[in-house]
Amino acid sequence: MQYNWNWGVLWQEPYLGWLISGVGWTLAVSLAAWVIAFALGSVVGVARTLPNRWIAGAATVYVELFRNIPLLVQLFLWYFVVPELLPAEWGRWVKRDMPLPEYTTAVVGLGFYTASRVAEQVRSGIQSIPRGQSMAGYASGLSTAQLYRHILLPVAYRLIVPPLTSEFLTIFKNSSLALTIGVLELTAQSRQITEYTFQGFEAFTAATVIYVVITLTVTAGMTLVERRARMPGFIAGGR
Repeated sequence: MQYNWNWGVLWQEPYLGWLISGVGWTLAVSLAAWVIAFALGSVVGVARTLPNRWIAGAATVYVELFRNIPLLVQLFLWYFVVPELLPAEWGRWVKRDMPLPEYTTAVVGLGFYTASRVAEQVRSGIQSIPRGQSMAGYASGLSTAQLYRHILLPVAYRLIVPPLTSEFLTIFKNSSLALTIGVLELTAQSRQITEYTFQGFEAFTAATVIYVVITLTVTAGMTLVERRARMPGFIAGGR
């Protein structure tokens, strides 16, 4: 059976609109989830390096729990299980009245999962700083909070720009799993175009190209950030 190529279908309505909408939802899910991931991951990463063993232990449990459960399973848990565990009124609101429940669930699930990975980057960045800097900070009269704010975190964030770039790229690719709970992002829209037109090669080729464009754009932007953040003596190429 011969396949009938038809690239023009991608420029027809409503299929072009579906692709554009899919790109919009992919960006919306990824960027919102990254805000959660970066903020929460920073807090958890710092907590893992604190001298208080209870705080550090709780942060470690979070990282090991969220990092070792597949993202797809976590999305299903957030969407299907968590509402059932809430008090009845809250559960009904989440399932029926919450605006954009699929989108919100995808953002929260992806954000919490990625936060566990960001936390490890932040922890490794802090622990890679020579211990002498911490000792010098304490000797200067800084509190633990001031030490992190003025010495450790500014240096650590500059050191972990490359691995953070990798996590930022990954969150765009992982957003494709949001289709499993009903978010019509780019992959879901490509599947929908395939179902309506039977032009699967064209639809998924378009999705592939769009993902490549997004990731290359992110890489170019983060490369500029990395160049400005390089610290002589710490990052290769900046010595």
